[in-house]
Parts: sequence; structure tokens; C-alpha cells
Amino acid sequence: MDLSDLRSTRSRRAALALALAVAAVPAAGTAAPASAHGAAGAPAPDRPGVRAVLPAPTGPHAVGTFSTRLVDRSRPDPWVPSRPHRELMVSVWYPARAAGGHSLAPYMAAGAAARWGAAERHGIPLGAVDWAGMRTHAREGAPLEEAAAGPGHGGRLPVLVYSAGAGDPRTWGTSLTEEMASRGYVVVTVDHTYESPGVQFPDGSVTDDEPLRDALAQAGPEGMPQLLEKVLGVRVADDKFVLDRLTSLPHGVGDAVDTRRVGMFGQSAGGIAAAGTMYEDKRVRAGVNMDGTLEYNGEPNGTNLMPVARHGLDRPFLLMGRDGSDHTTEPSWGPFWKHSTGWKRDLTLRGARHQTYTDLAAVLPQAGVGRDVVEQNIGTVDPARATTAQRAYVTAFFDRWLRGRDGHLLDGPSPRFPEVRFVRP
Repeated sequence: MDLSDLRSTRSRRAALALALAVAAVPAAGTAAPASAHGAAGAPAPDRPGVRAVLPAPTGPHAVGTFSTRLVDRSRPDPWVPSRPHRELMVSVWYPARAAGGHSLAPYMAAGAAARWGAAERHGIPLGAVDWAGMRTHAREGAPLEEAAAGPGHGGRLPVLVYSAGAGDPRTWGTSLTEEMASRGYVVVTVDHTYESPGVQFPDGSVTDDEPLRDALAQAGPEGMPQLLEKVLGVRVADDKFVLDRLTSLPHGVGDAVDTRRVGMFGQSAGGIAAAGTMYEDKRVRAGVNMDGTLEYNGEPNGTNLMPVARHGLDRPFLLMGRDGSDHTTEPSWGPFWKHSTGWKRDLTLRGARHQTYTDLAAVLPQAGVGRDVVEQNIGTVDPARATTAQRAYVTAFFDRWLRGRDGHLLDGPSPRFPEVRFVRP
């Protein structure tokens, strides 16, 4: 999502998919009492909608998953200072041994699903999708497939951190996340508490995004750059803390991750956070930004660039833009491209829009909406082809830079993917 869309205009996407989106959503807490963390969510619709199905992962491994709470005791919560510690929920996805007795994981926890389903989002009508009833292709708590590491690297697996767009949940990239896990990666997806619309903790409590709403209301247009800078700063701090905790992940995963082979990827604000974290933290060896601008302006114009855009990166980075958005047209991508000395590529998905790089590409066509709604939100590109292309190029990128496997897909245009355009310097 982006600020310009949230203001109901047709202008270019904003620096973060942030909070006027939030302002369009009813406040949580109408159906359940407040918890230690916050509101417990909104009531589910009387008649749940379709249980949308995501494309199955295509890698050689089954996928396991679990969620866990991480507590950063070194800092108070930046959105709710009365809370002495920053608490995050993450999901961990990994190659698993196929095992009976492990059920398919839900797409969202029930409380988070109630909150997410409390309003129309990204063209999906209220109640059209049964978010709580949706299932992933991953088995909850399935045992780790240690053989997925292959020879070398001491049996350890490369690890990726994924961040969704602002105002979106950590589940919003599940299709791509599952694909990477099925190909032998550990993937950690992060919810940024009090920014995501609903984060459910193990005690059943659900935080909402009211603190961010309040900050938006107080900031006004003049304070928007400062607010955007804070949002990105919080995200980068969250991501660096997650990197700190990789070797402490439960269920044996922490013992299996290779912290010398860490990558990050994300859509919109998640892609921005990947670039920003990589700029600040050398542990991240490679990153992917899917259609996230790199500046602190509500409307991109290149006047308030993030440090990573001003100075670039010295490690491999992949830009993936929607149709018409690349380093020759995006005001912040141009300086980033110019100043980056590491390996880089800029790919455009023809016919795509901002949300094509999310699970919306799979979910929206199943939501009973017209073709005009589909094209308005995910473009004219065929949704299945869009998912296939994203999976192929993100896999090729991380395989090349974290596993030493170069299939040469990133060398230039491929007849297999005519919808992908290579943007030359």
C-alpha cells in the first residue's frame, strides 16, 4: 500500500505504505476487551468469505513453520514509551521433513485476522475473504530437514528476513516466503508492533496500530518527513534485533542457521527496510527491494533521501519495480543506483502495480471482484505469471549470492519471462 493510494488520489506511490491507510480502518477493540498489549481485534463478519488458496511452493522440500515472540530488553517501545521493552512477533519458515500429525498453519492468527478483516483492503471487499480460515502450505512445528543444507557450510542453512509494507501484516508475502523455504532457506517474517494493523501474541492479546494513527494525526503534512524517518528507523532497529536473535530461534532452527549467509527482502516499506538495514548492518550480504522508494517524503521527489540512497551499497542488491518505476524514473532509486558499488540489477514487471509484489496477486482474483478492480490493484499482468516471475528472480538472486549457485537468469532478459524487463544503466 502507499500513502498516495490511501489519500484516494492517483499520484505516485509515497515513501511508505503507512498510515493514511491506517486512518481508513476502524479502530480495533470493538468486540473484545483490551489486553496487556492492546485491543483484541474487530468482530468477524457474519458470513465468512472465500478461503483463498495461495500458489503451492515449487521447491524440493516440504515447508515447516512456527511463530515466536522476541523481546528486546535494550529499548523501550518507540511507539508506546510506557512499555519498557520492545516486543515483536515473528514467524519462521524452513525446509521440513514431511511428517504426519502436523497440521497446515493458518494464514493469520485468529485475532490478527479479525483485525485485518475489519475493513476493505487493497480492493478486497469487507468480508469477501475468510482470513482466519485460510491455510498456508506449511506444517506447524514440523521437524527441520537438516539435509536441505547440502554439502559444505557445516550443514547450516542460509537465512532471509522478510518485512511487509507499512500497514500490512508479516503474512502478506507468504507465497514468496514459502517458496524460499521450499528451496532450502530459513525465512523469518517480522511484524512491526503498533505499525501492523494487528499483531497477536502468545497470550492471545492483539496490538493494533492506534499509536501510529495518533502520530500521523499529530504530524500533519509538515511533520510527515520526520514521521517517515521514525517509522523506518524503528523498522531497521527491529530488523537488526531480529538478526541478533537468529541463533536463538527455537525448535533447533537457531542451531541450523548460517549467520554468514544472511539476506533481506521486502515489499514497499519492507523493501526500504531491507536497504536501510543492509546499509547499517554488514551482516546482511544481499537484499531485494520490491517497489519501495528510498526517501522520507510523502510524495517522492528526491529531495529528502535516505542515507542508503545518498551513499549506495557495496554488496549485491536487486531492485524490482512496478511498471513505469525504475532507477531512471524513481527519484530516489537514481541516486541509489549511481552510488552503489556492489553488484546490482533493476527489473520491472510489465503491467504490474505496487501490490503485485504481495499475496494480493493470488488472493484478489479469488475474492469475487471484477476485472477492473483486479487491474486497478495488481495491474494487467497475469497474476499467476507475476508470482512465478517473482519467485524465479528472487530465488536466482539469493542462490547466486548466498549459495554460489548461478543459473544465469540474472544475466539478461529471458524468453521464459517476457513480462520481466531488465532496466539498463
